[in-house]
Amino acid sequence: METSVLGALIPAYVWPDSLRPRLAALYEAIDGSIAQGARAADHAGQYPTAAIASLKACGAMGAAVPALYGGWGLTQAQSQEILLRMALADPSVAQIYKVHDDLVREIFTFAHDTTCRRLAHDITARGLVIGQAIAEPGARADQIGHVIATPAPGGHVLNGRKIYATGAMGADLVAVTSYDTASQAMRFDLVPRDTPGLSVLDDWQGMGQRATVSGTVLLDNVRTVPGLLVPKDNQPPPDWSSLRHQNGFSVILAGIGLAALRCAARFVHDHARPWLSVDGTAASDDPMIRRLFGDIGAELAGAIALVRDAACRLDLRAAGTISRAEAAMAVYAARSLASRASLRATSDIMATMGARGASSTLGFDRYWRDARTLSLHDPVDWKHEEIGHHILTGWLPDAGLYR
Repeated sequence: METSVLGALIPAYVWPDSLRPRLAALYEAIDGSIAQGARAADHAGQYPTAAIASLKACGAMGAAVPALYGGWGLTQAQSQEILLRMALADPSVAQIYKVHDDLVREIFTFAHDTTCRRLAHDITARGLVIGQAIAEPGARADQIGHVIATPAPGGHVLNGRKIYATGAMGADLVAVTSYDTASQAMRFDLVPRDTPGLSVLDDWQGMGQRATVSGTVLLDNVRTVPGLLVPKDNQPPPDWSSLRHQNGFSVILAGIGLAALRCAARFVHDHARPWLSVDGTAASDDPMIRRLFGDIGAELAGAIALVRDAACRLDLRAAGTISRAEAAMAVYAARSLASRASLRATSDIMATMGARGASSTLGFDRYWRDARTLSLHDPVDWKHEEIGHHILTGWLPDAGLYR
């Protein structure tokens, strides 16, 4: 991946030769249209239609579809390596892609074979995109049941409201969770985006990650589709799914930090001046500038090493070769360092750039806005508490929405 700003601090990711042709087309899309449109997408705060179309065109929506069903069959570590490259280009696009990739990978672990075959064809043949409408406006993040599924002829009807619906605006299918009043259990339906009664509001007002358009979804007597109720009977999602969601955010945060450091390095090289006490004519002669780049660069290198390790442990957990706690603690540690390194790279590094680095014409602020917004997804201090709890008492986290 293109992380040359950190030079030899980050080893190159080694891909199998069989994937290189697909990756070449994908990276051309990422480094071309997606990266070049990122600043304009942030400014407009609109769903990145052209960027997602470029991912569809190169087949990337099928990356997590198992090879058995005609997809790329990527491991979790490989998927998240792609996510890192994408976050370096445009973290909003990366977050939309993350939602799709997470949902595809999870669905194919516990859906019926007929559902898997139907989805695999639509994803690989026409680049179908899945968005989500999962979170609800309850008093607690884990308080669900505000969207109700009521039995009706031919299926169910859904009524209620969802928030933070990343990817739903431009999706082909929207993953909707609901509470079934008849079975008194949760449902997981895939609802076509154009279903009557399903409205996606353009009301996302985040200061960062603006092009995710993670707004509100309203469901007004929305009819479910036979064959698109995803889970098998009485089978819960895999216990690594919430950890995968968390590590994806860490990957994107690390990517934002890399993008900010790269932008700052270019600016310092072209425009910054050494301080008066420096015996030299270039900003790179200034030891204080070198020190800060080195400090933040080391943190980012550590963050990338941790998110890669955590991604590998997700694969090991999925294979049943390590405990869930061994995967969870790696994910928590990665989240801690990725959050801190990303925020420093998008804020503290500006001390090397001088007052001209704050010019709106440079647009450096979008890196901090994206990092700060994404870092608030769930409190990183609780990751510290849980790591400390484990170190001091041997406590092991149960599977849960944010554990």
